[in-house]
Amino acid sequence: MNATFTKILSFVLALILIFFGLNKFIQFDFIPLPQIPEEASSFMSSLSATGYVLPIVGAFEIFIGMLLLLRKWVPFALLLLAPISLNVLLFHIFLNLSGILPAIITIAINTVLIYKYWKAYKPLFQ
Repeated sequence: MNATFTKILSFVLALILIFFGLNKFIQFDFIPLPQIPEEASSFMSSLSATGYVLPIVGAFEIFIGMLLLLRKWVPFALLLLAPISLNVLLFHIFLNLSGILPAIITIAINTVLIYKYWKAYKPLFQ
């Protein structure tokens, strides 16, 4: 896989993560939430009511995005992102299918980059 293509994918993924991660903090709320189905709204309200879930996920997204931008610990960052991106995809599949495109893009880029760095993961399976 071309190194320039990988750098572009990492950069795009980093921007997506930082953008959506910052939006999870109340003071930054710059992406207005679209109208979502009642079940999805109830689920998001529950996460928000805890007072910690969304800020922690947002902090992780920003942290992972910064690691990707700085090109530090990229395999680790991609591994941290895997369960987050999977949960975002599942949320959209089961609760809000209309907003699934960013989730598909994120998980697709994450999958391609994990494939690119597969040599770093091989020791995990021995």
